[in-house]
Amino acid sequence: MRKLLAIFSLVSLLLSAAAQAELTIEITEGIKRRPVAVVPFGWQGNSPDMPLDIAQVISSDLVRSGRFSTIPVGDMLQKPISGVDMDFDDWSILGVEAVVVGKVTQSGENAFNVQFQLFDVFGRNQLLGYRMPASRGTMRRVAHRAADMIYEKLTGIKGVFDTKVAYVTAEQRGNGQLYSLIVSDQDGENEYKIMESADPIMSPAWSPDSRRLAYVSFEGNKSSVFIQTLRTGNRIQVSSKPGINGAPAFSPDGRKLVLTLGGVDGNLDIHVLDINSKQTTRLTTHRAIDTEGSWSPDGRYIYFTSDRSGGPQVYRVPVNGGQAERVTFDGSYNARPRLSPDGSKLAMVHLEDGNYRIAVMDLERKDLLILSAGRQDESPSFAPNSDTLIYATRQERNGVLESVTADGLIRQRLTSGDGDVREPVWSPFQRF
Repeated sequence: MRKLLAIFSLVSLLLSAAAQAELTIEITEGIKRRPVAVVPFGWQGNSPDMPLDIAQVISSDLVRSGRFSTIPVGDMLQKPISGVDMDFDDWSILGVEAVVVGKVTQSGENAFNVQFQLFDVFGRNQLLGYRMPASRGTMRRVAHRAADMIYEKLTGIKGVFDTKVAYVTAEQRGNGQLYSLIVSDQDGENEYKIMESADPIMSPAWSPDSRRLAYVSFEGNKSSVFIQTLRTGNRIQVSSKPGINGAPAFSPDGRKLVLTLGGVDGNLDIHVLDINSKQTTRLTTHRAIDTEGSWSPDGRYIYFTSDRSGGPQVYRVPVNGGQAERVTFDGSYNARPRLSPDGSKLAMVHLEDGNYRIAVMDLERKDLLILSAGRQDESPSFAPNSDTLIYATRQERNGVLESVTADGLIRQRLTSGDGDVREPVWSPFQRF
């Protein structure tokens, strides 16, 4: 029960530590990587150097995926910038499977064209060719989009390099703490603060269009749910009822939130809030603790944690109301349910041999796979391609983030200075 209530506990929200800047990523467990080459892009412009090293961004994205290795530029026998200059024999000698070439052309004061091609060395043919407009402000996103297309063509899995991650940090300030809600690119770049407060912040949740975040703030010594627009910084308070207001999650159409509400009696139940009208509908009425609601991708069900069977387990209830049904039966503790965007998998926190681990259940086969290896892993969140999850864990006294593929084969650690980083949530695919 202590873990079930931790989401509402100020003590367990964040430990005292100094949080610093951007995330750095270290692959801690992986598979044999496929060798590829990303040739330095050609440049035609008004200045000696292009605004951004596009090839380096693409190369870094592919390496960070854990599925590819890229050969050093110094080992390349040729450096073509278009397919007409490709010599497949030179790349075959190096054992490279695929080659990326391209160029950036300036067409105006702040207008550029980024062109790239992907070649299969063994098949000796072009797999992909694309041209995209860019400005100085959008060039990094264009590079991530190119990496996404290359990754999908080579793996069959949709890339998530052009996505974002939100998370919470805490920084020691005198006798108290300064809490921050941070958003960054998935590679840790372009990190910026969305919200900063001396009062705890928790439970961030993305809107389906990636333009808003819902979160819980304890301003004024009470819990309230806010929605904040990222571009403008404008925020609105959508729930501040007596008692507990917690665990927001957007509906697939972005018009509603599922919330955990507990009145003055403290009994926690699942409610659905219409964002425009502020009207709430209560879905559960059990005397047990019902919390941590999450929508199914088709919008038909709410999955949630309940101890109505004697210990925390995952249940689901129809959005239009009805009888709740139990979903998890493997083990004595399963909590914090999160559905994969494709609806095929359910992530949760699972108790195994005294350790809280991240697990994924195949909803069709009902089998459970343990993905993490920590002692206190929590807050799983799927990437929008359903292939990878991000979650929070502990490294000595500090909170850090880790990601793991849904098959458990590739694990990475994302650190942010020496500070405490908690409650990560991966954004949906962005609109360009």
